[in-house]
Amino acid sequence: MNDANKPVNRVGVIGLGAMGLQFARHLAGKGFAVAGFDVDPNAMERAGSHGVQSCLAPAQVGQHAEVVIVMVATDAQVEAVIAGSGLLDRLPAGAVICIASSSDPDTCRRMASAAAAKKIGVIDCPVVLGQQAANDGTVTSYVGGEAQHVIRARPVLAAYSAQVLHLGPVGSGQIAKTINNLLLWSCMAANFEALTLAKKLGADLPRLIDALGHGSGANWSLSRWGKSTGKWSEKDMDVALELAQQAKAPMPLAGLVDQLMKEINQERMRALLT
Repeated sequence: MNDANKPVNRVGVIGLGAMGLQFARHLAGKGFAVAGFDVDPNAMERAGSHGVQSCLAPAQVGQHAEVVIVMVATDAQVEAVIAGSGLLDRLPAGAVICIASSSDPDTCRRMASAAAAKKIGVIDCPVVLGQQAANDGTVTSYVGGEAQHVIRARPVLAAYSAQVLHLGPVGSGQIAKTINNLLLWSCMAANFEALTLAKKLGADLPRLIDALGHGSGANWSLSRWGKSTGKWSEKDMDVALELAQQAKAPMPLAGLVDQLMKEINQERMRALLT
């Protein structure tokens, strides 16, 4: 059997923050041998308590992995990890790098081209449904990449995902994540405006929210009102509007949502319920 076709046992996770730590925890719990790296020693210590082997650098993760999950904050960090750390020189041929970070589709395509020269696959696999789903191992992974690489990585992604959806070539997962988030923040802005009016009219908001969940105005953001946050809205909207600019697609509603979300935060959302 070709090494690229063998079942994956060794997995790396680079970026052990709030989301990456949960991915690593679920992977270790499902029986994978997990090696991890983070620039924060405290994050490494937390991961170690879940059975994750600590590595001193991203390249060292490559010595212990056949599939590597990259969950860092920015595109620059994605590029530094994949193309600038020596990771590609340490991974075996047939290995797959999974970009779980929210990134520009072009970044993922460039990384796939760079890795192909080393006979290493790259897929993009950003997740949706938030922190609680990551904690529970029930995120949805939107995946872009060549079928052979997705097939090899799928058991790894399935360890922390309720659904692994292959949507097309590299970059397709990032496009899906951006569109998902654009709709999420649009709903959140609309919900905030509507619930503000309802409160001023004297409605019992918890009862109203429950009732709306049975109507045509139901949406995921509303069902989690007071639990979801607007933490990543600015970054998400910046990404969506930048992609729209590149595509020369007018997005007047998105521009308004971007401005509205700058005024809405978790405290203001929760305050509606008091």
